[in-house]
Amino acid sequence: MFVLRLTCSAIWVDVRLREINGRWIASTDTPDGPSLGLGERAIDAIEGALEPFDGIADDLLASVPRYGLG
Repeated sequence: MFVLRLTCSAIWVDVRLREINGRWIASTDTPDGPSLGLGERAIDAIEGALEPFDGIADDLLASVPRYGLG
């Protein structure tokens, strides 16, 4: 399991990321509860998990390290 701390000027968000049988699952905590994202690529799962952060999701995605995440 990877734990990534994504940051932007407003907040930081911890993303838990795991590969299971060639697919990725990502989870984040939001004020309304957990958010999950699934994808064939890690970045797709992260994008899905960040959907509740509309408006700042692009800023958070800019801090994703692009190495070793498939």
